[in-house]
Amino acid sequence: MRVKVIPYRLRFKFPAGTSRGVLREKQTYFLVAEDGTYTAVGECALFRGLSYDDRPDYEDFLRRFARRLEEGDFPLPSDLREWPSIRFGYETLLRSLASPRADMLFSSEFTAGKKGIPINGLIWMGDKDFMLRQVEDKLAKGFRVIKMKIGALDFEKELDVIAHIRRHFSADEVEIRTDANGAFSPDEALEKLSRLAEWEVHSVEQPLKAGQTEETARLCELSPVPVALDEELLAVQSPHEKKELLKIIRPAYIVIKPSLTGGFEGTAEWMEAARASNTGYWITSALESNVGLNAIAQYTASLHPQMPQGLGTGQLYRNNIPSPLYLEGDRLFFDPSRKMEFKFFA
Repeated sequence: MRVKVIPYRLRFKFPAGTSRGVLREKQTYFLVAEDGTYTAVGECALFRGLSYDDRPDYEDFLRRFARRLEEGDFPLPSDLREWPSIRFGYETLLRSLASPRADMLFSSEFTAGKKGIPINGLIWMGDKDFMLRQVEDKLAKGFRVIKMKIGALDFEKELDVIAHIRRHFSADEVEIRTDANGAFSPDEALEKLSRLAEWEVHSVEQPLKAGQTEETARLCELSPVPVALDEELLAVQSPHEKKELLKIIRPAYIVIKPSLTGGFEGTAEWMEAARASNTGYWITSALESNVGLNAIAQYTASLHPQMPQGLGTGQLYRNNIPSPLYLEGDRLFFDPSRKMEFKFFA
């Protein structure tokens, strides 16, 4: 069996605004195993500037790991705890190798094409008119949970967009999730959360930068809007530390990104920690290609989620990998009559 690493640069269809800046492309890596008759693929979805394993020797380590697999040395995924994005790609590759069909990793009603996953509609940052157009488009398509990136623009303009939604739809009709990506300072966060509460916002993801444990715990205690942790989770790798973090901060929710938090095993550890502390959670993709998104969607579907998840749609990039995923209304579906085009990796 030959194992190779394929670096790939995904190109956005439009400048994607976040509080960390505007994204125009994203680097990712594919871990590909082939024996001449069968091709299996996993995505090591490194997120520069965010991934815990964003290190100068990332690609060198990944290539050494591929040679190790080629020689028949297959470690446990947990051995890659310090390399969460590679652990995710490796877990996906193992499932792809073990499946009669390389792009069908978890058997469920989702992969049978019978049931879709409810997801939120993501609103990217931009000027007010751009954001309003996105909101109107998502609502017209049937989305009833909207997720807004906030924190990089004028806060009053961001509130105007939220107010626009609320003037037309009550909180019972449209749920508004917000994501600050750590953009608020401890001094201003409570006031801003109070302003958001006036418009019945469902939650605010990561209002403070990760690593401010005491300040975040205090904010969770005082905030009139439920606080969700996101980036706060990424540097925490052991099951014990995960439980301790939630015990100290006591957020209302955590947002779990399998490609950044250590794949399926790492996600399961966070879910266990959340249940132990009575914390809600949902699963979110993190700008992976369709290879990673397909793996996350199938895993998520196997958990039978009831609330809308934060999965992407596969429609963000100009050069994505063709896949069986498609969107219908506010649900992500898998079409079993179509296959992911793994010939791309030949």
